[in-house]
Amino acid sequence: MTNEFGKTEELQTEASCSPTKGSAEGDYESEFTPAETKKLISRIDRRLVLSVGVLYCISLMDRTNLSAAAIAGMIKELKLSVLVGTVSRYSVVTLVFFTTYIVFQPPSTIIVRYLGPRVHLSSIVVAWGAVMIGMGFAPNYEALAALRVILGILEAGFFPSCVYLLSTWYTRYEIGKRYAVFYLLGSLASACAGILAYGLMQMNGLQGHTGWRWIFIIEGALSMALGVGSYWALVDFPDKAHKSFKFISQRESEFIIARVNKDRGDGNVEPFAAGKFFRAGLDLKIWGFALIFFNSTTVTYALAYFLPIILSQNMGFSIGASQCLVAPPYAFAAIVMYGTGWLGDKYHVRGPIICFNMLLCIIGLPIMGFHKNANIRYFGVFLTTAGANSNIPAAMSYQANNIRGQWKRAFCSATLVGFGGVGGIAGSLVFRTQDAPNYRPGLYACIACCLFTLMIVGVQTLWSLRQNKRADRGEIELENDGDDKKGFRYTY
Repeated sequence: MTNEFGKTEELQTEASCSPTKGSAEGDYESEFTPAETKKLISRIDRRLVLSVGVLYCISLMDRTNLSAAAIAGMIKELKLSVLVGTVSRYSVVTLVFFTTYIVFQPPSTIIVRYLGPRVHLSSIVVAWGAVMIGMGFAPNYEALAALRVILGILEAGFFPSCVYLLSTWYTRYEIGKRYAVFYLLGSLASACAGILAYGLMQMNGLQGHTGWRWIFIIEGALSMALGVGSYWALVDFPDKAHKSFKFISQRESEFIIARVNKDRGDGNVEPFAAGKFFRAGLDLKIWGFALIFFNSTTVTYALAYFLPIILSQNMGFSIGASQCLVAPPYAFAAIVMYGTGWLGDKYHVRGPIICFNMLLCIIGLPIMGFHKNANIRYFGVFLTTAGANSNIPAAMSYQANNIRGQWKRAFCSATLVGFGGVGGIAGSLVFRTQDAPNYRPGLYACIACCLFTLMIVGVQTLWSLRQNKRADRGEIELENDGDDKKGFRYTY
C-alpha cells in the first residue's frame, strides 16, 4: 500500500487486523478493508506524526540554539570563555541542561498516561517557550545557566512521551518510518536554525538588545504560540483518542488496539504498578539499547553545540557562512534518515541499519578532523551528521521492536532518552576550548562511541539469534510478561 509519505508499505493484514483476544466485537478484517485501513493509517500519520514532529522541531531548535547565539556575540557579552575548572563556562551552560533533563524523564512517561498527551505536551511547550524568552534577557552567566536547568526540567517530559505515544499506535514494522519522519522534521529544523539565527542576528541593536538575544526571544515566542495550538492538534493514546475531538471513532480505536495486540500483544492499557515499571530495569537488553542511544547522541549533540564554532575556527569560514553552512549537512541527514528507516521497515532489520549509519560517522569524522583541505573537511561533516542523526530513529525503532508490555515500554522509552541526555552531557564536553582549533580529543571520543555501538549491536544480534532459535525449538516463550503472547520473535 502507499501511505501519505509516498512510500510502499506492507499492512501485514493477517498480523494487524485480528481482534483483541477475548473481544466480542466481531471480525475486524471483514469490517476494515485494505482501502479503509490505508485511509485510517494515513489519517493517523498526518495528525499524529506531523503534530509531534513539528513540536520536536522547536524542541530541538530551542535546545541547540546556543551554538548560533555563541558566535553571534553571547560568549563575549556574558564572558562564557572563562574557564570553570578545566571546562569553559559555555560548556557548563550546555551541560547543566542535561542534569535535570535526565532526572525528570522517567516520571514523564507515567504522567503523560494520566494527563494525556494534549494537556501534558502542550503545557510544557508553552512553559519552555517562556523560559527561552527569559534566556534572551539573561544579564549574566549565572542567570543563563539557571534558566538552562529549568529548560531541562520542562523538555524532559517531551521526547520520551512522544516516543512512547508513537509506539502505542503502530505495529513493529510500521514504526521505523514514523520515527524517521518524527526525527527528520527535527533535523530539518536544525538545518534551518542556523539560517534563521543569522536572520535574527540582523536585529542587533533593536530595542537596545544585541542580536544573539533576539534569537532566544523570537524562537521562544514561536514555541509558546505552537504550544498553545498543539492542544488542539495533538492526539491521545489509542484507547482514548475517540474522545478527543472525535479524531477517530470508537470502532477505529478498537481496531488500532487489536492490530497492535496481534503484532506484539501489548495494545491494551495495563494498570500501573511500580514493581512492573521498575522491574524492567533488570532486562539487560534495555541497557544495551540505551548505550547505543548514548553513543549516537554524544555525536549529535557535539555537532549541534559546536558545529558552527568548528566551521568558523577550524575551517576558516566567516560567522555568516558558518551559520548558513550548518543547513546542507542536516538536509542530507534527513534524506539518509528516511531512506534507512524505510529500508528497515521493508526488510524487518534494525541492527544492520545502525551499523551502516555508524560506518558513515567512522568515515566522516577523520575526514572532518584531519584533511588539509577545508572543503573536503566540510564533506566529512555531511557524512558524520547523516550517520549520527539517522541513528537516533534507528535506535528508537530497534528498541521498540524488541520490547513488549505497556509499562515496560514506558520505562524503556524513559531510559533510552535518559541515556540520550547523558550523551548530551558528553557531547557538551568533548570539544573543549583548549583543544581549538583542531579539537582532536573530541574527534577521537566520537570515533570511540561509533566503534562501541558496532560492538553492542554485534552482541545484541548474536543474543537475539540464539533466543529466537530457542523459541523456534519450543524451549522458551519470548518476552512472556504474563500475557500469553505466542509467536513473538526479536528483531535484529
